[in-house]
Amino acid sequence: MLPPWLDKLMKIIKYGSKELTKIYARSLCRKPKVIAKVAKIIEDVRIAGDDALVRYTKKFDNVKLLPKQIRVTQAEISGAYQNISPDFISSLKVIIENVTKFYKRQLKKPWKLKADDGVILGEQFTPLDSVGVYIPAGQAPLVSTVYMTVLPVKIAGVKRTVLVSPPDKTGNINPHILVVADLLKVDEIYKLGGAQAIAALALGTKILEPVNKIVGPGNVYVTEAKRQVYGYVDIDMLAGPTELVIIANRHSPASFLKADLLAQGEHRGGLAILITTSKAQARHFKHELDKTRGYTVLVKNLNEAIEVANKIAPEHLEILIKNPSKILKKIRNAGAIFLGPYSPTAVGDYVAGPSHVLPTSGTAKFFSGLSLQDFIKSNHIISYSKKALEKVRGPLEKIAEIEGLSRHLESVRARF
Repeated sequence: MLPPWLDKLMKIIKYGSKELTKIYARSLCRKPKVIAKVAKIIEDVRIAGDDALVRYTKKFDNVKLLPKQIRVTQAEISGAYQNISPDFISSLKVIIENVTKFYKRQLKKPWKLKADDGVILGEQFTPLDSVGVYIPAGQAPLVSTVYMTVLPVKIAGVKRTVLVSPPDKTGNINPHILVVADLLKVDEIYKLGGAQAIAALALGTKILEPVNKIVGPGNVYVTEAKRQVYGYVDIDMLAGPTELVIIANRHSPASFLKADLLAQGEHRGGLAILITTSKAQARHFKHELDKTRGYTVLVKNLNEAIEVANKIAPEHLEILIKNPSKILKKIRNAGAIFLGPYSPTAVGDYVAGPSHVLPTSGTAKFFSGLSLQDFIKSNHIISYSKKALEKVRGPLEKIAEIEGLSRHLESVRARF
């Protein structure tokens, strides 16, 4: 359900208006009832384990499963291949190649810095031991989210990948999700959805060992559950409804703008905003897109358009003007930036390479899209010789004295 301030129909608002300020200030709305329900589910899974998973699967997914049926078997995975078209796999190969190529560029090499006095400083990178991936299947099975999350996990070198997704009314996971997960060598797949799936990944049960990190989008209950288990595990981000902002002017192809804004309207609760310098264009889209919820923001020039986009900090930002690269460096806050008329958001959602798991609700001001570094830890390396320790002994002892930590002092003096 949309917040009241967003329940509009492509309304025109002007630069500097109060309504625009409200858009800047939007955030993930935390509802007390959702918080309480999720807390109860997490505690129930912590205490009752698999029994709680069975109960909540029956309650929320209308499926009765035994604990041993929650984990997907190899026979079920093999059966999934019989329910997909052959061209699906051939299409997938192209996509996997694109995503793999992008994330391999993010791999980091360990480094060392050596000084003449015997100091060696460095950094090594270690993949996480395990990651849990949540794949929604409510409004539609998000097949693309499987490869957009699992591939960076695998490329990072994570040892154990666990995928959870809600079962349908027959007690099965969508065959396309299973096939993609199998092709990408996901280690374990479970028929679990909602807050109970997040709780199981974080806390563990008899059938499911806990993971180190949980990634993937979900509804308000999934998002709240990720927030509540953060600390037991790491999470990628707290994602809200999807967002699209388009910067346009009188030269922008109207048919492209219309198609992209309407595509955004396919997402429940999605936010679509057109920022334009053209009054005629603003008036046109107010009437043309009367069924799309969102705004047209009228600005005087591109500098104002850039300022508005940076303050909104959208998940997706399309720049549909001539020479979009000219203003690229001025864009500071956006999950993913799409340049030019032939780079619709859909190409990023499905095939380009960078993950479509991106920050929403203005969090692009401090969060980034899913990265290889989300699955890799950095270990700092410090090695001193006796000569090097002697050299810094004075300033070290001075700071330790100020802080009143006498045994820190002794740990250094003992070496001399």
